[in-house]
Amino acid sequence: MHRATEPTMNEFLTIRDAAAQIRAGKLRPQELLEQCWARIERYEARVRAWAYLDPDGARRQADQLTAELQQNHYRGPLHGIPIGIKDIIDVFDMPTGCGSTRWAKSFARADAECVRRLRQAGAIILGKTVTTAYASFDPPPTRNPWNLERTPGGSSSGSAAAVACGMCLGALATQTGGSITRPASYCGVVSLKPTFGRVSVAGVLPLAPRLDHVGVMALTAADCGIIFEAIRTAAAPPYGIWQRLLEPSDFAPPGLPEPAMAAAFAEFRSTTAARDWQWHTHTLPPSFADSRHNQYLLMAVEAAAYHGERCARYPDDYPPYVTQLIRDGQNCSAADYERALQHHAQFQAEIDSSFPEGWDTLATPASPGPAPAAETTGNPAFNTPWSYAGLPTLSLPIGWSPEGLPLSVQLIGRRHQDEMLIELAQRLEATVAIMRPPLPL
Repeated sequence: MHRATEPTMNEFLTIRDAAAQIRAGKLRPQELLEQCWARIERYEARVRAWAYLDPDGARRQADQLTAELQQNHYRGPLHGIPIGIKDIIDVFDMPTGCGSTRWAKSFARADAECVRRLRQAGAIILGKTVTTAYASFDPPPTRNPWNLERTPGGSSSGSAAAVACGMCLGALATQTGGSITRPASYCGVVSLKPTFGRVSVAGVLPLAPRLDHVGVMALTAADCGIIFEAIRTAAAPPYGIWQRLLEPSDFAPPGLPEPAMAAAFAEFRSTTAARDWQWHTHTLPPSFADSRHNQYLLMAVEAAAYHGERCARYPDDYPPYVTQLIRDGQNCSAADYERALQHHAQFQAEIDSSFPEGWDTLATPASPGPAPAAETTGNPAFNTPWSYAGLPTLSLPIGWSPEGLPLSVQLIGRRHQDEMLIELAQRLEATVAIMRPPLPL
């Protein structure tokens, strides 16, 4: 067995830093992999981030990638980087359990398109990270690394927790409502939900095909960009970068955000404004008011279309919240569904045209507050409008609650300007200088 000395918790390598060391011959893929295994051995029994691990397969990948380096074959910045894959995304010869008991040993016969691209880029696939059942609302076994009594969020629960613990340097995740942004925020990592359609969903279990996105989590915005560049379907056209942020004036539901998040966001705005970032209050289009309701309706109907028959056949395999989602979809009238489709098209058109000239980024809290109790996956209300809109979002840690839990900002960009959003987030990281303290575990 390869074994490397585990760095201290303040020495978590980013993808960018690890790639530089691998490229320079200062770090072998086997050594980096063993650092990740050491953290898995240290944390997994308590955090439960993984649904399936493949240590032998990962070590074979690391050996091959090290041999390629010795032959001067370098695939790029993901060469030898350990990555986790959410367990609704197919990985060849690994089970795609989807948080299900009956599918727990259903092995995939091919990689999902996004996984295939990762392999081509040289990533090491460690295994499958825990998802809530069928990527819906029911709480997972995974725990929040900052407080084991708190939720990691959902549905990409294991991906967020694994990255937060340094078990892997990045992970694939999915979002239909708030399943990338929210767990990343609760676990204190960076996330990117790309523009709808920028990353293929071929080989990914559907929840609602009109809303499903594949995205990424990592420790920095730059790292998210490295993974995104490998899995995206096409590059975006050139773009400009302005240090300008729009704050929607009518975004949050009544009573939200919670005081800790409100204080952190206010401090974020004050700090950035003091460092020459421009802010402007922005009014969202009228159709925004019904976006959360219609997002849920579309998700429910499409979940019922895919899962309804199987749920009726195997009700024991569907926990309460996803069962209720399916029932709500089955009970939706054709007229209501048609109205939701019309609203969806209207909202996307209105939100696209609502950005003022030269202002390309909205900023909101990424969640109502810090991670709540483990009996829930948290409130997705701050995220669902942007899944519904299909716009790119990036979440970035900006501070800590009084009890020491992470708090994040959510950045929303224009359609297809994912790369611009990543670059802008890197500038914000330098501006707000978020420091990552040691993990409390």
